Amino acid sequence: MTRKSLPTAVRPYVRLDADGDETLASVSRKLVRELYKEHGALLLTGFSGGLEEFRQLAVDLCPVAIQNDSRNRVTLGPTQDVQSASLGTLAFPLHPELSREPWRPDACFFYCVSPPASGGMTTVCDGVAIVRNLRPDLRETLASRRLKYMQAARPEELQFWLGVSDPNDLVLADPPPHCPYRFERIGRQVVRVFTRPLLHRPMFTDELAFGNFLLFARFLRGRKFPLLDDGTPVPDEWLQIVKQISDQLTAPIEWKRGDLLILDNSRFMHGRTALTEGDGRLIATYFGYVDFAVPGEEEPPNAIWRRPGFHPPQANLRAKD
Repeated sequence: MTRKSLPTAVRPYVRLDADGDETLASVSRKLVRELYKEHGALLLTGFSGGLEEFRQLAVDLCPVAIQNDSRNRVTLGPTQDVQSASLGTLAFPLHPELSREPWRPDACFFYCVSPPASGGMTTVCDGVAIVRNLRPDLRETLASRRLKYMQAARPEELQFWLGVSDPNDLVLADPPPHCPYRFERIGRQVVRVFTRPLLHRPMFTDELAFGNFLLFARFLRGRKFPLLDDGTPVPDEWLQIVKQISDQLTAPIEWKRGDLLILDNSRFMHGRTALTEGDGRLIATYFGYVDFAVPGEEEPPNAIWRRPGFHPPQANLRAKD
């Protein structure tokens, strides 16, 4: 029988160890759902199986997948929904997957096809724990603010969302109900905008969490993106405090072949330690929308990305998240 170890102060995820010859196909989906909702992060280790068994478990929980269009990824297997993690070597700051877009997936699945020789550990951090450890005054300040994600809208994106590649101001001012953006014209350029709370409520807890694109953009790319709701950059002081706290709470995953990590992407952030060029590390990923979702109030009813066949134009922000 599968051995279950609940999270500890230094290990923020549930650990499920296979007993004997258990396979990924035999893993109780009901158990995974229950632990996912309660704790938000699970590591399955020692289970036999391969890439297709990994994919089937992910599909059983997340029937609708979404691809990450950032560079340095390749498709793994015959379907398009399983990709490699970034094949680069840089260390990555903490981030939720695709948090730069309004269709952030509910869940992230990571499967170790080939472990790194050294380095290349995936790091995980509970965004709820970050907020618990903030000073009360800073927590109150952050909870009162929103983040503004603003990017240039390319013609193919305008065509996808508005039905025309060169919309006039009347069309820009009245996007269809399924569109998650508002549009602004700045000089000759059209930008797409959406906002989210700086601290948000994850899908399966009433506590606030920190989980957004800020750490990735600021500490890897040197970008002040996203902005605060008033258009000003998020102060460096705030992010340095969050980084200091998250560094203390972050736990590494030292990959073994066949390990499977499942994260609630509305609660947990993940990152990566640096690795050496040509290391051979290969981590398969699957991102999607769980079949037991409780969508938040920021999401439109019957969101288009929760339906099969959602393929928006590739983003012009080529971040490696």
